[in-house]
Amino acid sequence: MEDILGLLEKLSDELIDDGSPVSIVLAAGHGKRIKSEKPKMLHEIWGVPTVIRVSEAARKGLNSGNQIIVVGMKADQVAMTVGKKRNLAYAYQAKQRGTGDAVKVALEILQSLRNIEDVYIFPGDMGLITSDVVSDFRESFEKSGADMMILTGYFKGNPENNMYGRIVRIPERDISGKVTREYCGQVLAIKEQKDILAMRDDEMCEMSYNGMKFGFSKEFLLNLKEFNTGVYAIKYKFLKEAIEEISPDNVQGEYYLTDLISIFNKKGLKVNAEHAKDDSTIIGFNVKSVLKEMENIYREKVWQRLCDIIVIEDRYDFYIADEVVNEIIEMDKNFGPLDIYIGKGVYISKGVKLNKGVALKSGAYLNGNIEIGEGTVIEENVSISTYPHQTLKIGKNCVIMRGDIIKGNLVIGNNSRIESGVNITGSDEFPVRIGNNVIIKGTSYIFGSIIEDDLFIEHSVLKCKLVERTVRKDGSIQPVRWVMPQPQGLDAIKDIEKNSA
Repeated sequence: MEDILGLLEKLSDELIDDGSPVSIVLAAGHGKRIKSEKPKMLHEIWGVPTVIRVSEAARKGLNSGNQIIVVGMKADQVAMTVGKKRNLAYAYQAKQRGTGDAVKVALEILQSLRNIEDVYIFPGDMGLITSDVVSDFRESFEKSGADMMILTGYFKGNPENNMYGRIVRIPERDISGKVTREYCGQVLAIKEQKDILAMRDDEMCEMSYNGMKFGFSKEFLLNLKEFNTGVYAIKYKFLKEAIEEISPDNVQGEYYLTDLISIFNKKGLKVNAEHAKDDSTIIGFNVKSVLKEMENIYREKVWQRLCDIIVIEDRYDFYIADEVVNEIIEMDKNFGPLDIYIGKGVYISKGVKLNKGVALKSGAYLNGNIEIGEGTVIEENVSISTYPHQTLKIGKNCVIMRGDIIKGNLVIGNNSRIESGVNITGSDEFPVRIGNNVIIKGTSYIFGSIIEDDLFIEHSVLKCKLVERTVRKDGSIQPVRWVMPQPQGLDAIKDIEKNSA
């Protein structure tokens, strides 16, 4: 534990005590139902761990870097993945005792600050939340005059599959039949699904508000559609007091953050709820199937952003990193028609730069710092990759043919053609430089070599070679064929005699 606390201290930065909002991201749970050794919060949505997506959306949407990420299970992995960032601190929840306890741990970091006004709380698995959702929520909270606000959604489907806490609102009449008047519709409580399921079928759940009493059946509570997303905005001065009043008096024996609603109501504090404009942005996950659904939703949103700018062959099967998506949109604004084609199953990572007229055919894989020149065609199942510190550039109007593997530190000039069956590798010590108008074909391997302009290379293995442009007497360029290294290990190879039997 000392090692973990030491690591978290190194990765933590001080928060600014200027009244800026503070976001708390709850990322301490392991997530047993996800059935993975990887911490739940490190599972990715569109190539980015969910905890990072939530963290960045909160910081940008609140226009405040002040943030506390609560970690617990495999805390070192989660914290090191997020990393050290300005005004971001880590809190450690040693035992997973519920969301209320997690927030209480986070609030310890705020004890020395005097100007904190508003605290926003986010679950770390809400990987589709956007900065716009957060910004809208903040605006609603600040305009409402409420002391606490809950972001809610509406569940579509079978109530038995609704794993969220239900939003219980004050009905038109209390248990005695008295009209609730101006209180009607206010948030009364959040009832967790497990606690509802633990009720007897004939049992009534009793609640009270401002002298009025209410009773709700198990069936009524289960069928409530409005659910708690786990996103809250709370006045800090009330939160730090109310958090001490939460008790583990529930089926799971945990400290529920949702108990704050009834605590605030008893104190006469104002609790509001704001419904998210887009329910797809507030999904959390506990199982692999929902995580996959979230990935599909994100892919569809990427497709919607790009479908009228470039051609994507299969809207259900492609990956283009967020950074590349944004660059494509900027290219369209600044340079007009792009004529970029993306085939089925294409993978394009962060760091890839595309240009006009580029075609990436089915199964092409681009991962690293890669620049593809204008009019270049990358054919089916080509793999192009670099290590993080390397760069790979392919010039204009090139063709990289089916199944080729090109990786590392290298440059391919304009109008070059790399036919099927070719592997090219450039290292830090021995980069590859291929000139303009070069053709490489056959079963060939190029490592750490310099190949000058206009050359034709076929069925050759070139390792750390300079291949010069040599003009023959008839004016043609000398081709290079059948260059092979000296064989090694021949003494280990013997002929197999035919079995006479």
